[in-house]
Amino acid sequence: MKDISLTAPDMIAFGFFVAAWAAYHLLLGYGPGAQRGLNTMMDRYRVRWMLEMSERENRIMDASLMASLQNGTAFFASTSLLAIGGVSALLRATDDLLKIFADLPFGADQSRMVWEIKILGLILIFGYAFFKFAWSYRLFNYTAILVGATPQKSSPDPKERRRTAMRAAQMNIAAGRHFTRGQRAFFFALAYFGWFAGPYAFIATTAAVLVVMSARQFVSDAHEAITYETPEKSE
Repeated sequence: MKDISLTAPDMIAFGFFVAAWAAYHLLLGYGPGAQRGLNTMMDRYRVRWMLEMSERENRIMDASLMASLQNGTAFFASTSLLAIGGVSALLRATDDLLKIFADLPFGADQSRMVWEIKILGLILIFGYAFFKFAWSYRLFNYTAILVGATPQKSSPDPKERRRTAMRAAQMNIAAGRHFTRGQRAFFFALAYFGWFAGPYAFIATTAAVLVVMSARQFVSDAHEAITYETPEKSE
């Protein structure tokens, strides 16, 4: 096998990948249509949830919901560690995998160094996802504490009750934001796998993931559900 370094198409494909990830992050969070995105609209319901919670005397349901969010986040954090371990194991099988990919019709002729660079990049993506999920788990813990600290409805200080509920809402939003970024890293990791088949496959998988993720935010059935309006009854 020839000793081939990263080619110009490789660099272009990787640049497109980074630009797509950054553009999606910026446009979804700060772009002109960000307020219509599914994530932003769900954040409004996180605020509504915490305000409703502050009006309840019995908060067992809220505690159960918080536990569910924490368990889901812990699952993804554990999955990230498993993914890091699995991808790290590929470093030991580099020679065998290079032979397999070289025999495939779409296989690109790659050097061991290039292959290992690609694997290290994948490890970094899953490492980033782990840190996001771990921090999200911690923030959901903080949210649970703030829920517990929110005064009861019978409290003589309604302003403090609302203030604490809004703090819980903002902490909940922050936790959800980091969880979303961890999941986003998982989706872009799928796009990154295309690089092992070659730069053009990498561009195609990145574009496909970008389209799917954008569609879920703005034209999915979930978006339709959150914007649902009860039809008016005809007279």
